[in-house]
Amino acid sequence: MSDATDRTDPVTFEVVKNALYAAAEEMKVVLAKTAYSPILKVAGDYSCGVFDATGQMVAQGPDLPIHLGSMPDAVRAVVKSFDAFAPGDMFVHNDPYFGGSHLPDVNVVAPAFHEDVLLGFACVRAHWPDIGSATPGSYGAVTEIYGEGLRLPPVRLAVNGEMLRDIEAIIFANVRTPEERRGDLRAQMAACRRATIRMGELATRYGAATLTRIMDEVLDYSERLMRDALSRLPDGEGRFEDVCDGDGILEPGETEDRTFTIRMHVVKSGDRLRVDFTGTDPAVAGPINAPLTVTASGVFCALKMIADPNSLIPPNSGCWRPVEVVAEPGSVVHAQSPSPVVYANHEMSHRIADMMFGACVAFAPDNVMACSQGTSAVLTLGGTDPRSGERYVSYETIKGGFGARPGKDGINAVASTISNTMNTPIEVLEMSFPVRVEEYSILPDSGGAGRWRGGCGVRRVWRVLDHDSRAAICCERTVSAPFGLVGGSAGSPARLTVEHPDGTSRRPLSKGAFTAPAGSRVIFDVPGSGGYGPHAERDPALVREDVADGYVTAEAALRDYGVG
Repeated sequence: MSDATDRTDPVTFEVVKNALYAAAEEMKVVLAKTAYSPILKVAGDYSCGVFDATGQMVAQGPDLPIHLGSMPDAVRAVVKSFDAFAPGDMFVHNDPYFGGSHLPDVNVVAPAFHEDVLLGFACVRAHWPDIGSATPGSYGAVTEIYGEGLRLPPVRLAVNGEMLRDIEAIIFANVRTPEERRGDLRAQMAACRRATIRMGELATRYGAATLTRIMDEVLDYSERLMRDALSRLPDGEGRFEDVCDGDGILEPGETEDRTFTIRMHVVKSGDRLRVDFTGTDPAVAGPINAPLTVTASGVFCALKMIADPNSLIPPNSGCWRPVEVVAEPGSVVHAQSPSPVVYANHEMSHRIADMMFGACVAFAPDNVMACSQGTSAVLTLGGTDPRSGERYVSYETIKGGFGARPGKDGINAVASTISNTMNTPIEVLEMSFPVRVEEYSILPDSGGAGRWRGGCGVRRVWRVLDHDSRAAICCERTVSAPFGLVGGSAGSPARLTVEHPDGTSRRPLSKGAFTAPAGSRVIFDVPGSGGYGPHAERDPALVREDVADGYVTAEAALRDYGVG
């Protein structure tokens, strides 16, 4: 924490603070313009940040809230692993038990210097569509992290700006689409390099000592604002318990996935908040065990929305100093090695964020939202593209309903809460991979009824063309639907169907791999979201508009609202 007597004048502080956030945003632009895979260059499944010399996040770009809690640990892992840094160094790692989130999220970290002074670091975390393992897309239901793909502790990737050939060879020997991965990795390096240049320019203009002092002040500034925001909320506590679909692993004799339960207790007092997961179920066999930093990211995301609805507080490590997250080691929200984790990065952080709203409604009902789709709804497809004879891996996250809020309906077919990715255009998908999207539509009646209606989910249908594809699915909310709040109803749950060319169909588990034969169709009904407030308080004119727009059927309008 900086000394108040040495604080920078307000004008210089604002200029440098905004320049640091601009550098993080510029990283995003560089990555989007140079990455190869659609999940990065179009959907935007990555985060960029600027960090101080100890690994604290000073500025995050307008990226994914899912990384709020875990990216600082990724940089700190590099700081702890190396005794010295030099200009032109770059580092790579993805180990969930060493500062990562899950293996497909690959971190590239670069130190920034002014002359011989270490200013801090730049980091890009980007989701790779494949990081090895037995399943294309690296989303198989395995029981140890060793089966999830290539696991990299923090290692030096580049010296003097040149990639080390031996590390490069190890990485690209272990992925299915090495040329695409090589392009994505070089895009991450370019984005980090841009940020280190910008940090160096700021140090040249203001001096290294001034820049590093202002970075400390930015952290303190966010802490002060968060404490003030918490102080404005009523003191109180709330509990929430939710049931997850399962882990994708069937024990002998089982035909259905076994559910598990998360328990949360939130206590808000003055300018502090404590979230306690005591009583949550122990770790499960399959890969939906969350490292504590992933669990914390779900907490931080929801808290930022609750305490700072106008988004005035710069998101960084300073924000979370007033927040305590407690969980029993070895529980499903505090995974210990070698528990597998690949599904948990998004599925558990979605769940935790939604549960935060459910718990905090007890003392801050005007600052919460009903449950959103509650899943990233992942489908991966992989095999040999019959058009080119080359290997391919497609990774998509399908958007659903965004929860209703006090004063506003939910939103249809968008990324929600912890995610901030975009829809991949059908044209890009079909040009890139041997599939045809035969339907992409809004599901009527999928948004929970209430004074404010939940956002609708979607149906997306893929047909596999001219080859057998190895597919994998990862989703939640097939068992417990997205809940409503304050009298609002739940949204529709997820539903998965695989139709074979002979006309037969089956319902796969919500997690795990399967083969989609040539000509088969994968039908994914992605969840809607919960409603907020009593049905009877909804304006009948809004109900009629919903019917006209196709969001609510005439039958549901009569049943739920009494509007004919």
